[in-house]
Amino acid sequence: MGRSQETFGKKEKEKKRRKKKEDKAKKREERQASSSGGGLENMMAYVDANGNITDTPPDPTVKKEKIIAEDIVLGIPKKGEMEEEDLIHEGKVTFFNDSKGYGFIRDIKDQESYFVHVNGLKEEVGEGDKVKFELEKGQKGLMAVRVYKI
Repeated sequence: MGRSQETFGKKEKEKKRRKKKEDKAKKREERQASSSGGGLENMMAYVDANGNITDTPPDPTVKKEKIIAEDIVLGIPKKGEMEEEDLIHEGKVTFFNDSKGYGFIRDIKDQESYFVHVNGLKEEVGEGDKVKFELEKGQKGLMAVRVYKI
């Protein structure tokens, strides 16, 4: 008579596989039983007039406002649209490093601090000097250019 081909290790592995499969099936059944479901209606989301996501459908009786695409302005206004007084700012140099060639200017009106590089200077400035300057968009935000003493 021949010996059985199944060893103790094979039997144990098969038991573990069967047990794992049964556990997985039980978990699946529990999830299906506990889920409220509700179908597609519960999964729907709507966007209201202000752009907020809601779960209530929009009211069809409300009049919709017409928006012309050309009237929408993206980004910052062009230089031509900005007024002359908006372009020139007054401020005070709070820090300037002559050896490295950069510093910071604090605007008198809004107390905002702007970066200034030696390339943006019209004349030499130092710490504490009152200056007039214009703003331009730099790599990391607005920076002061065309800076000169008052």
